[in-house]
Amino acid sequence: MDLLAAARADADWVVDLRRRLHRRPEVGLHLPQTQAMVLEALADLPIEVTTGRSTSSVVGVLRGARPGPTYLLRGDMDALPLQEDTGLPFASEIPGAMHACGHDTHVAMLLGAARLLAERRDQLAGQVVFMVQPGEEGFHGARYMLEEGLLAAVPEAPVSGAFALHISASFPTGTINVRPGPLMAAADHFRVTLRGAGGHASTPHVTADPVPVAAEIVLALQAMVTRRVDVFDPAVVTVGHISAGTTNNIIPATAFLEGTIRTLSAERRADVVARVQRVAEKVAEAHELVAEFERVEGYPVTVNDAVVAGQVEAAAATLLGSGSAVPMPDPLMGAEDFSYVLEQVPGAMAFLGACPPDLVPDEAPSNHSNLVVFDEDALPAGVAMYAHMALSALAG
Repeated sequence: MDLLAAARADADWVVDLRRRLHRRPEVGLHLPQTQAMVLEALADLPIEVTTGRSTSSVVGVLRGARPGPTYLLRGDMDALPLQEDTGLPFASEIPGAMHACGHDTHVAMLLGAARLLAERRDQLAGQVVFMVQPGEEGFHGARYMLEEGLLAAVPEAPVSGAFALHISASFPTGTINVRPGPLMAAADHFRVTLRGAGGHASTPHVTADPVPVAAEIVLALQAMVTRRVDVFDPAVVTVGHISAGTTNNIIPATAFLEGTIRTLSAERRADVVARVQRVAEKVAEAHELVAEFERVEGYPVTVNDAVVAGQVEAAAATLLGSGSAVPMPDPLMGAEDFSYVLEQVPGAMAFLGACPPDLVPDEAPSNHSNLVVFDEDALPAGVAMYAHMALSALAG
């Protein structure tokens, strides 16, 4: 409760940082203005800071009063290529960029927790690593940081546990929503180029028309999922883009389609990718066309350690009240690159509810909407959760 009170007392600082970040969103792996604001916020704290070689990442190390293990807290800081339309007084000033996934709040909460933990160094037996990463939105920022030695930021005590929060307007404000096991899906992108033979639209019999074949592949993929995938180890296959042809009376020589594959286990992931390729190639072959299949590998499944997920739920109940700790019945089929960290160390991610008080979670604009608004009153709960998880792990 002391942590929550301290987080509330520091709320103005956290909200101000969040709003400054929100006004100046940057997309991708190279975020110089955002990195500068992070470094400024850390400058007066007893935290050892290094910056990334290949990206705009920031790693901070807070050493406790006594030796011990190392615990990692993550906050991502990149925005989305989206034109904001919220009308907020601190709305994005950068055309075509918006913090529509709340990463500005993640950074502000993480650095707010760094301030609380720095004041409590004498309670720490070990080190806290603050992972401030760019490029979560499809750019594999966490992977770059791992390749640069993130988990060995304290060489004598490599990271042994990790925690991250993700804000969401789809949950009641101030709630902590978590589950053991799969929390979010693996995401892969696939592309199929169909090559046939074009000609006049009046004589399709002398062509190899890729348009109906593309349509048949789309339908066959939906049948494949419903008839070949176990409902208790699910998959989602969506074709989101089809293009072919130039006008009404020409049969094109090629057609193109692409989509996404979402799965909740490594085994299902490999199986569905292989099945999508097989469907595309064999349907094309049946019509004497050639299908060129390409898979673009995305993020792995985000899997919460069962013990750590239980600790998160218990921490939320202690800090925020029992009604604020909400077990999630099902995973989400979105993807998250904190999954790379959780593949290597036991840890958990939880969702911090931040639905505005005048809206209903099921109806509020969601993350990735250009209308999404997050309730800033939820931020002290996130700051306290970050600090609590580190203090509990390093209690000695």
